[in-house]
Amino acid sequence: MKALAVAIGGLVLAACQTVPADRGIDVIYVPTPHETVEAMLALGDVGPGDVVYDLGSGDGRIPIEAAKRFGARGVGIDISPRRIAEAKANARAAGVAGLVRFRREDLFQADFHEATVVTLYLLPELNERLKPRLLALKPGTRIVSHVWDMGDWKPEKTLDAAEGFQIHLWRVPERARSAN
Repeated sequence: MKALAVAIGGLVLAACQTVPADRGIDVIYVPTPHETVEAMLALGDVGPGDVVYDLGSGDGRIPIEAAKRFGARGVGIDISPRRIAEAKANARAAGVAGLVRFRREDLFQADFHEATVVTLYLLPELNERLKPRLLALKPGTRIVSHVWDMGDWKPEKTLDAAEGFQIHLWRVPERARSAN
């Protein structure tokens, strides 16, 4: 197993790469600050008609806030059964269990084609691995990342967020028309 640790702002984030048969957790759980959650949802222009997917959803705060504040549907995907249980309990406590779902899945295998907004707080190499799947989403789908970028896919907008970090916005572009 290869491991990578990155220190930012006093926090240490770690990523592990394992073979698919022994799928482990890719990043340690570091919750997104609540003010950053609000900024991410605002940057993604979330509204009541949206379906917000949070990849690596942890305690569920992003889908829950999207449902509470905007009436959007939310789906959280996380590989940790502990985080999924916590997220479901948080959704019940927030009164939005009817608008949000949490799925214990490998985010590299999960189906998130119905997303109109995707949120991420993953390491850059994980964003890069996800990029082809994100670019295959419906044109206009908004992608919002806390801290990390997408390499050569330049964001449409970057804003300063809590604790000196940044958030980035991309929109899935229109696909090239076939020559037929």
